[in-house]
Amino acid sequence: MAKRSSWAILLAAVVISIPHLAYAQGEPRAAAKPKLPEAPSKLPKVGADKTKGLDFLFGALKAAPDDISAKHVEARIWAIWLQTPSDTVALLMSRSKAAMDAKQNEVALKLLDSVIKLRPDYVEAWNRRATLYYLQNDYGRSLADIQQVLLREPRHFGALAGLGMIMQDLGEEKRALDAFRKALDVNPHLEKVPELVKTLTEKVEGRDI
Repeated sequence: MAKRSSWAILLAAVVISIPHLAYAQGEPRAAAKPKLPEAPSKLPKVGADKTKGLDFLFGALKAAPDDISAKHVEARIWAIWLQTPSDTVALLMSRSKAAMDAKQNEVALKLLDSVIKLRPDYVEAWNRRATLYYLQNDYGRSLADIQQVLLREPRHFGALAGLGMIMQDLGEEKRALDAFRKALDVNPHLEKVPELVKTLTEKVEGRDI
């Protein structure tokens, strides 16, 4: 619990320290944004006991012998994260994904706002909205939503990777490295993150030599 609180305080401090970026970077840039970890298009069916299932799957993810095995475990984790007992929420999430794919960002935001009002405990609504804000370069709002994700699921490797990318874009390389390392600690098989950790480690820790 202490670790979770300290992580939340750090994130809150980061959000407060860059309020001008929440609006100054609201318009998307011409350059394509790096792709964040996201759920695969086809998800397996999973049981109803989320907590027990996730604990087992995160252990299996760390122990996965190769990337192919890890991808199967990842898909099961995403399936649990996306589970919802509400048909309304499931429909709104499906429509928000379709809107994002069609680059209808304002529509997607309104749909996700509705999901969060209906079910503020639903982690993936916060995570998807954080992703959308990230793609719009609205880092202040993205960080605020990432904070909500990690308060509810500190092992969310997608949100941790997103945090690292934002920190890197902002020139906060030490914080970026910390976030990427946390993401890899949860999921050692994340694509491109090991290379980012290697590069940032040389830049950040090499400065003290």
